[in-house]
Amino acid sequence: MIGRLLALLTMLAALALSPAAAQTIPKLTGPVMDLADQLDPAQEAALDAKLRGFQSATQQQFVVVTLPDLEGYDISDWGYRMGNAWKLGDAERDDGLILIVAPKERRLRFEVGDGIEGAFPDAMAWIIIRDDITPRFKAGDIPGGIDAGVDAAIKQLQLPPEEAAKRAAAADKAERDSADDGDIGGLIFVAIIIFFFFVLPILSSLGRKGKKRRRKNSPWGAPIIIWGDDDDWGGGGGSSGGW
Repeated sequence: MIGRLLALLTMLAALALSPAAAQTIPKLTGPVMDLADQLDPAQEAALDAKLRGFQSATQQQFVVVTLPDLEGYDISDWGYRMGNAWKLGDAERDDGLILIVAPKERRLRFEVGDGIEGAFPDAMAWIIIRDDITPRFKAGDIPGGIDAGVDAAIKQLQLPPEEAAKRAAAADKAERDSADDGDIGGLIFVAIIIFFFFVLPILSSLGRKGKKRRRKNSPWGAPIIIWGDDDDWGGGGGSSGGW
C-alpha cells in the first residue's frame, strides 16, 4: 500500500517538476534499441533474436531500450510516453512490455501493459530488478544485467497461467509484507513528499497565471520506487529504479 502511494506521488511530482520542453521519444525500430551503446554487436544480435523468438512464440512484444540521457525527466515519464507512442502488443490485450535502462542517470524501469499485469505485477518487476538486474549492474555488467532481466521476465510470462498467477501473488504478498514492516517510516516519508512536492509548489504558485499541462490516463503500470544510495543501483520496479 505504502509502496503504491509512494509510486503515485513520485510520478505526480515528476510531472509537476518536469522540464517545459517535451522529450523526444525515439521511433520504434525493433525489439532492441541500444541508443546508449551498451551492447556490442554480438550481444545486441543475441538479444534481438531472443526477443523476436519470444514474440513469435507468444504474440507479445517485449522491447529493450537504453537511453543516453533522460533529458531531466523521470524515467517513469519516458516509460509512459513510450508505451503510448509505441502501442506494443495486441491492441485489445494490451500485453506489451518495455525494459528501459538509462546508464547516465543510473536508472532502470519495466513498463508493463495492463493486459499482463496479472502475470507480471509491479512486485514481480521489482523482484527481477532487485535479484537479476541490479547485482550485475552494480558489478559493471550492464549487458549481463539486461540479459538476466529479459530471461527472468520471459520465464515469468511463459509460465502456465495458474503458475504465473501463483508466483505473482507470492511477489505481491512479499511486497505488502515489506511495506507493512515500514509503514511508520513510509508514512513520514509520504508526508515529507507531499509537503515539498505539492504543498510548497501550490503555495509558491498562488497568484501566478499559466496553463497546466494535462496527462491522459495511461494504460501502463505505475512504478514502485525502491530507494538506494546515490552511488548504487537502487531500484524501482513497476517499475522504476536506480543503481
